[in-house]
Amino acid sequence: MQLITTTELRTKVPQLLKFLEKGNEVKLIHRSKIVGKIIPCFVEKPALGREGIINLEKLINTLNLPHLSYKQRDKIYRKHLEKKYGKGIS
Repeated sequence: MQLITTTELRTKVPQLLKFLEKGNEVKLIHRSKIVGKIIPCFVEKPALGREGIINLEKLINTLNLPHLSYKQRDKIYRKHLEKKYGKGIS
């Protein structure tokens, strides 16, 4: 399926989608003239591999974020809410 007419565009949508998922381009024909090109725009990105995870861990370690317990996080969050909205927040 290198070429598709405007009529086939309405009737052969599933085949067109399968063809585009493979990364192929399709030319659109209207009244015996090529009027456009349909190009796939969604490309599956590879999953985060082992090297990506290692790089991510290095980035996180360079941030030097403090290790907080859930109680400390909750205390900081509630303090922020009080500052933003005033007392009386439950």
